Amino acid sequence: MAWILLLLAGMFEIVWASAMKLSAGFTRPVPTAAMIVFMFASFFLLAGAMRTLPLGTAYAVWTGIGAVGALVVGIAFFGESASPMRLAAAAMIVGGIALMKLASTS
Repeated sequence: MAWILLLLAGMFEIVWASAMKLSAGFTRPVPTAAMIVFMFASFFLLAGAMRTLPLGTAYAVWTGIGAVGALVVGIAFFGESASPMRLAAAAMIVGGIALMKLASTS
């Protein structure tokens, strides 16, 4: 169950980071409100996952999901670069997340 909470927390992190981008420096109320709601939900779910999972594992996986997810959203919706170096960096993050999962005892 903790891993499901952590996955959802990571997905919500992608949403709030994207909403932050759309908020244009907090000048647009709807994306700003969405960012706040999804940020709270992400932190709440992360806290729930941390009841069982080790701090380092939970935090690394959460930030990794957010980082790679934000990269994908940036490429798909904001026209950001999909350079080989950026994609290689994302692949290394995914590898780190997989290693954290494999190393976890929970």
